[in-house]
Amino acid sequence: MTDQQSLVAADAPTASGMPMLGLGTWENTDPEECREAVATALETGYRHVDTAQIYGNEAEVGDGIARADVDREEVFLATKVWIDNLAPEDVRATTEASLDRLGVDSVDLMYVHWPAREYDPEATLSAFNELYDEGLIDRIGISNFEPEQVAEAVELSDAPVFANQVELHPLLQQEELREACADHDVEVVAYSPLARGKVFDVPELTEIAEKHGVSEAQVSLAWLREKGVTAIPKATSEAHIRDNWESLALELDDEDVATIDAIDRRERRVDPGFAPWN
Repeated sequence: MTDQQSLVAADAPTASGMPMLGLGTWENTDPEECREAVATALETGYRHVDTAQIYGNEAEVGDGIARADVDREEVFLATKVWIDNLAPEDVRATTEASLDRLGVDSVDLMYVHWPAREYDPEATLSAFNELYDEGLIDRIGISNFEPEQVAEAVELSDAPVFANQVELHPLLQQEELREACADHDVEVVAYSPLARGKVFDVPELTEIAEKHGVSEAQVSLAWLREKGVTAIPKATSEAHIRDNWESLALELDDEDVATIDAIDRRERRVDPGFAPWN
């Protein structure tokens, strides 16, 4: 990295204590590759790592954190309770199991992974509040919640709802959802922020990338940061981990942002049948 990038990397922006660029681990199922990706990211400068019960890699994520020469207290660690585990007794049991697999006493953020299957707004969020009160989770999150469900969760939870993690990228800009989250002081975290690789095929992003001498991935991540959105791109190779990290040095100008804002496409890459918008 250049000196400028190193400086930016050392001072990554945060959203209410959450670093605005993190490492996603969805589908990172090769055990050693997952451990090494987490360790490499932390040693590159990342301080935010995201996983989930359903990913099947919490133990490897925990191993990667332990492997890196970074104190646990410096890492913002998030995981998610799967939709089969959202009954109150299962929330507790599976959260304790997640902590055990991760090798930690608590996580910085625990999400309701989807408002689906065993999700009961009042009962599930009450169970999350108990975990919060006992210090097993530092923040309560929701994921894949639509605007009306965000409002309901905020109303029902005694503890603050900290973040809503959703698919968000230049091809799925989620303006209404971002506005709803802002209205309720809920941070927005973007999964699949590179549209699962599709950002490399968008002419507007390629033009901006060539203008700045960077990758389309960096352009997309910089645009999300301009919107106040935290991004958690998945990366396994050191080259991709570093390329995403260097997006922190990229400052888009007003014309760049306006060009991306004007991309009139709505291409959802993650769309299971139990999703609330279906």
